Amino acid sequence: MNARKMSEPTLAPAPKRTTVERKSDREVVVTRLFNAPARLVFQAWTQADLFQRWWVPKSMGMTLLSCEMDVRVGGQYRLVFSYQGSEAAFFGTYQEVTPNSRLVWTNEESPDGPITTVTFEEKDGKTWVVMHELHPSKEALDAAGTGASEALVETFGQLDELLLTLS
Repeated sequence: MNARKMSEPTLAPAPKRTTVERKSDREVVVTRLFNAPARLVFQAWTQADLFQRWWVPKSMGMTLLSCEMDVRVGGQYRLVFSYQGSEAAFFGTYQEVTPNSRLVWTNEESPDGPITTVTFEEKDGKTWVVMHELHPSKEALDAAGTGASEALVETFGQLDELLLTLS
């Protein structure tokens, strides 16, 4: 190697901010590193007043009409959305709640709803969030499509913006 090349800084490509990967016929995993401590990120996922400020992608033209969250094992959540003049409710039950670390909930609005697991891992004041959805079958995941998962790219960006105001 010549001396000039050895002294030049090596720039690694910037990692994608949010990744959405289909891990198997039944699984989708969404990941993102947030520049905030786990306690703040967890609060944004578990406090209704914060959650409703970031969860709905602005570009979709949807409105979150109500957000009820009883974040404890056995507690339930219910989200009601309005879109193009109609309403839809999403609801389920929290199966695991480990503060600042892990949430697991069911999606009960359909018999084919996935189980969602979100983990929060903090290192050096930043939090790695991994959202894992496990569908009951390949057909259920195929029916859900990639649109909802891809909307999470925008949604996680909105969470990032909210966290800046909380820090």
